[in-house]
Amino acid sequence: MYVLLVRLPADGLRSSQRYEEQARPSLACHSGQLERRLRSSDGQTEAHLASFPSGEHLHSYRDGARRAELQPLLERSGAQVDLHELYAVP
Repeated sequence: MYVLLVRLPADGLRSSQRYEEQARPSLACHSGQLERRLRSSDGQTEAHLASFPSGEHLHSYRDGARRAELQPLLERSGAQVDLHELYAVP
């Protein structure tokens, strides 16, 4: 399980949403799934909980051609993205 913590400037939400609408469909091409997406009340922080069968699948998604095409849109949003691998705690 992976979590992406996304911090956005106040004027970056629209570009970030356009990026995600276009990038999300390619998750399935890499056997990934967006499990949950949460946003703070001010719209400037998001947490995306995603699953992939392996780290290789995640890296294939992140290094894929579609994400590379969309990278300028993500950069325009000013998003700062931190990726963390998580595991269940008993």
